[in-house]
Amino acid sequence: MSTQIAGHLLVDCLIAQGVTHCFGVPGESYLAVLDGLHARRDRIAFVTCRQEGGAGFMAEAHGKLTGRPGVCIVTRGPGATNASIAVHTAFQDSTPMVLLVGDVASDCRDREAFQEMDYSHFFGPSTKGMAKRVERIDDASRIPEYVARAFATAMNGRPGPVVLVLPEDMLTAQTDAQPLPRVDAVQAWSDPGSLRTLRSLLLASQRPLVIAGGSGWTVQAAQALERFAENWRLPVANAFRFQDTFDNHHRQYAGDVGIGINPKLAERVRQSDLLLVMGPRLGEMTTGSYTLLKPPKLAQKLVHIHASAEELHRVYHADLAIHATMNAAARSLEVLTAPKDVAWEDWTSAANADYLANLQPPPAGTWPGTIDMPAIVATLQKHLPLDAVLTNGAGNFASWTHRFFKHHGLAKGHKTQLAPTVGAMGYGVPAGIAASITTGRMALTMAGDGDFLMNGQELATAVQHGGKSIIVLLNNGMFGTIRMHQEREYPQHESGSGLHNPDFVALAQAYGYAATRITHTEQFEPALLQALTADRGTLIEVVLSPEVITTRGTLSAITQQALARQS
Repeated sequence: MSTQIAGHLLVDCLIAQGVTHCFGVPGESYLAVLDGLHARRDRIAFVTCRQEGGAGFMAEAHGKLTGRPGVCIVTRGPGATNASIAVHTAFQDSTPMVLLVGDVASDCRDREAFQEMDYSHFFGPSTKGMAKRVERIDDASRIPEYVARAFATAMNGRPGPVVLVLPEDMLTAQTDAQPLPRVDAVQAWSDPGSLRTLRSLLLASQRPLVIAGGSGWTVQAAQALERFAENWRLPVANAFRFQDTFDNHHRQYAGDVGIGINPKLAERVRQSDLLLVMGPRLGEMTTGSYTLLKPPKLAQKLVHIHASAEELHRVYHADLAIHATMNAAARSLEVLTAPKDVAWEDWTSAANADYLANLQPPPAGTWPGTIDMPAIVATLQKHLPLDAVLTNGAGNFASWTHRFFKHHGLAKGHKTQLAPTVGAMGYGVPAGIAASITTGRMALTMAGDGDFLMNGQELATAVQHGGKSIIVLLNNGMFGTIRMHQEREYPQHESGSGLHNPDFVALAQAYGYAATRITHTEQFEPALLQALTADRGTLIEVVLSPEVITTRGTLSAITQQALARQS
């Protein structure tokens, strides 16, 4: 049997798992893998990024889009620590991801060699760690075993990141090992007894509410959820930053449960007598810092469906806990025979009416300046294709699309939102670039000025690899979310949140993007239309007044309210 070096075998194993793109920054610790990628460049692409954090975010975004692990390759020490922000994001967002780390050679190990570190302690798999599994491959012949296990671990149960450490000398060893077949996620189905109990709970309810989200959703699962909701005439809300789980245009859609929640939806959550939670782990953002839903036992009946048995009853004690993956759970709900009449028809209609009312912008003149942000989002809604991917990082700027943009989402065939539930700044730009490179679909990134500067250098990656994302950069000269909280807690004591920014148009053009700056609302539509037909990516800088801080009020109003409380 012929042999090859282990670095080439590793690439063959990735190809066997269906990997088409790897994201990373090259390093001398894994030259053998880079050589394997060169030899197989017609089957797998290496996307050369400018910083490991950006590369990791691209891999995480790819995992969100495909449901299979996105792959990031970095070098030891600084490369791995730079990439850790994406590993943490994948962990909290429950995204399948595999991080490959080139490491020091075996004969240098445990001597604090150049850039050496203990990855098992750093990434530490635990309920409070960053990875589901951290393993080091010392024997080249076992590469197929480790890679297959990494993909299985990343996808099964609650999806998440896996870290594989690759000693430099191991990667150059000869081996006759062969790749293992593609691993697919295991489906866990709802048991019939639980489904009967769920039906009884629904029949006894007066004010039920579905909250759907989390990872693991497929097009088929989203369509099955839609049919179940229609059969039972249930109102459906989406969890924080999973707004594409249920079609926002549907007559039974109630809105999203997360930061900046519609106050009427928050009250509806409180008034409900049965919450059917499908997919979310019920973290801090979806539960209003554990105040909208107070653990451990809710006043409402709680049915919690999750892919991980470890998540059930971990924070909230459910009246009915169902261990099932979303693809199986949503389809199994269709067997529940709905009654001819239900008690909550008006409740469902009112929930959708509240959502539609929340889409209406406040009266003209609510915000100062020459930019009308609801009108900007309406222009995006008007012109973006239905399968466009919207991405964002973390910051108040994201609330404009979160509140006013309506996703058709998975039920119509495509995942259309990539956003970090972990709240990591700098995510949106690389996520949009990854979506553009790997799918060819239109990718629109909403960014803030502080957020953009976290990973704006990845525009060079987009240009090099043919990515054509559109970036709408809201420039208000500050870290807006922090400034808002400063004014609430320490009014008129700004500290550290102001920004002296570069010329964003010149910066984007230097990387090879087209770029323009607008200062008035009416300038946005022609700029967007030009970007949609451009042969390269485009950055549209929107100069925004610092007063335009949230979708519900101005910075000055927040300050005055805080001063009034203190007086």
